[in-house]
Amino acid sequence: MRIGRMAISPRVLKCEYSCETGAVNETRLFVLAALAKRGPMHGHQLRRDARLDRADLWSRVKPGSLYGALHRMQDEGLIRPLRTEQPGSLPARTIYEITEEGRRELRALRDEAFTEVDIRPDPVDLALAVGADLDREVLRGYLQDRIAALRARESAMDHQLERRWPDQTRADDLIVEHARMRLGAEIAWHEKVLGDLDKLDERP
Repeated sequence: MRIGRMAISPRVLKCEYSCETGAVNETRLFVLAALAKRGPMHGHQLRRDARLDRADLWSRVKPGSLYGALHRMQDEGLIRPLRTEQPGSLPARTIYEITEEGRRELRALRDEAFTEVDIRPDPVDLALAVGADLDREVLRGYLQDRIAALRARESAMDHQLERRWPDQTRADDLIVEHARMRLGAEIAWHEKVLGDLDKLDERP
């Protein structure tokens, strides 16, 4: 993947089962890391890199959100426009570069991502906890639909990852493996709930 690696300062790890949704801004981290590693780029290049890296499979980075992120980061002084290019009849494109403030933000975001072990609750757990009055066949249908959706995502991931990207490293392999293992754990848990469907009201 093209975002590269940089040294981080040691920090104490914080591990919690968190209900917070405002964790590390992955889109911001992706953009700042890309500009720091590869130099000035325009939004179209960043979108292309996100697609080539298949960032949506292993992060919450969505290629379509990058332009909005660029404008917000420019307003905050994390990046700045370097020049405008208009090759041929193509639309004009603004080339952005990272600022010193952006580099500090990059280090802070990456440090936060490494040091905060944030395991977010899944709303399906709460739904299951308050679902005692739900018809078991309806619940079975919900679970089967969720398993089908998870398996479809697993299949889509495998299909997209059949080809390696040119500069794929061992670290990239491990990132992909992490995403696959998490998805596999989700499927296994849903299948376990489905298998215990008639025992949900039992007490140990």
